[in-house]
Amino acid sequence: MNRLARTTGRRGTVRALLAAAVGLALVTGCGGSADSDDSGSSGDKPTGAAAGAFPVTQKNAWGTTKVTKKPVRVATVSDGDTSIALALGIVPVITPDTEDGNPVPEYKQRGIDKLGAGKLKTYDDADGTDYEAVMAEEPDVILGMNTWSMATDYAKLSPIAPVVTYTDKAHADSLTWQERLRTAAEALGVKEKAEEIITANEKAVTDAAAANPQFKGKTYTYAVVHPEQITFMSHAEQDPGVLERLGLRKTGKAKAYTAKKNAVSLENLDELEADVLLLTYPFGDEGLLSAAELEGNKLFRSLDVVKRKNFAVIPAKNSLSVTMAYPDALSAPWVVEKLTPILAGAVAGR
Repeated sequence: MNRLARTTGRRGTVRALLAAAVGLALVTGCGGSADSDDSGSSGDKPTGAAAGAFPVTQKNAWGTTKVTKKPVRVATVSDGDTSIALALGIVPVITPDTEDGNPVPEYKQRGIDKLGAGKLKTYDDADGTDYEAVMAEEPDVILGMNTWSMATDYAKLSPIAPVVTYTDKAHADSLTWQERLRTAAEALGVKEKAEEIITANEKAVTDAAAANPQFKGKTYTYAVVHPEQITFMSHAEQDPGVLERLGLRKTGKAKAYTAKKNAVSLENLDELEADVLLLTYPFGDEGLLSAAELEGNKLFRSLDVVKRKNFAVIPAKNSLSVTMAYPDALSAPWVVEKLTPILAGAVAGR
C-alpha cells in the first residue's frame, strides 16, 4: 500500500484515516522511499527525448499520452499530484480539496508559499474527481500519477487534456515517488528539475544520518494503534524506509510478523520491546485505546524500553504519521526534518 490511500478523491479526514489505517510504509512501502534514488527500479521510466523537448509521447495503461508543447496550465487529480506539481515549481490551475477544512499540512504550505501561490483553487472531491471543474480550467495537461481512480477517470479526463499517468494498472500502488516524479517531469518538460529534487532529498537523509551517529545499530519497533488492534507495523516484510536509512534496524521480533499477521494483544505488549519504540495514534479517541490508557497499562510500563524512556509518539495531527507512510517529492525532506529530533529524543531517553 502507498500514499494513494489518501489521494483517491475523498475528503481529507477520510483520506488521513484511511492512510493511517493502512499503517506505516516506513517512508516507502510500495510507494517508494523518501530518501533512495531508485534509479534502478523497474517501474515507469520516462522514455521521451531530452529535457524540455516536445512533443513528448508516453504510453499509459489506457492508451497514449501526447504532449505537443510545454504545458503551462496543469491540473491535478490527487494530493500526491499536487505535491509533484508544487515540487517542480508549478502552481496547479485546479486541485482536489483534500483538507476538508483542516489546516494545509506544513510541508504543502511551504511549497505553496515558496511559489507565492496564495490559496490553491480547488474542487470538492467528496464524490470523486469533478470533471466539469477540471474542464472549466482548460488545462494543458492533467497529472494523475497518484490516484487509484484512474481506471474510472481516464475516459472522462483524456478528452479534456492529455493525462499523465502510469503505464500499468498495477503501478497504482507499486511505483516509487521518484518514478512518479520523473514521469510527470518528462511530460512537463522539466526532467532535470526532477533529478535535482531526488538528489536534494537523498542528501537530506544522509546528512541527518551523519549528524546522528547514535542512531546506528539501534533496534526499533513501530506500532500503530488502530480501532481494532495495536499493529506491529515494522514487520519483517516491511520496506525499511527512512528509519533504517537513518541507521536503525528492525528487532528480531519483526520476523514473527507480516502485513497480514500484525496484531499485538494487550497481553503480549512485550513484543514491542526494542532499543527504541515508536507509536502513533491516528484515530485518537476512536483507537483501541488512548495514549494515556496504553501508557498507563501495567505491562506497558514494565517494558524496558518504556522504563528507559526510549519511546516516542509520532504525531498524527500535523500529518507526520501519514506522510511518513506516503512520501512524495514535496514531503520527503520535511519528514526527515520532523522525524529526526523525535528519534534523537527517543534514543537519548528524553
